[in-house]
Amino acid sequence: MIHIEPQQLFLLNKQCKYCLNCDLIIAKKQEIEQLMAATFIQNNPNIIGNNYVVMGTVDKQDWREGDKNLLSPSEMVGRIYIFKDVWDFEVIPAGWYPSEET
Repeated sequence: MIHIEPQQLFLLNKQCKYCLNCDLIIAKKQEIEQLMAATFIQNNPNIIGNNYVVMGTVDKQDWREGDKNLLSPSEMVGRIYIFKDVWDFEVIPAGWYPSEET
């Protein structure tokens, strides 16, 4: 479940990697943004590029009902498993770097 400014809920059917040790769901920002842009280019192009927050996940059955508009937005919000925290990782290319002076 993604909240896009202003007041737009978006159900994204995307499988993500899961780290059992860290209890993290892992998704690439670029992949999410490409899928959102591809969806909104037809329906609502002025929303592309707006700020958004990935709020959490929903059960597959709830996603199906929401995708068929069988649930109101308020009902869908009540069924979200909200993320406790969001982490942003940055890849640092491998190589030799000068040691930092303290």
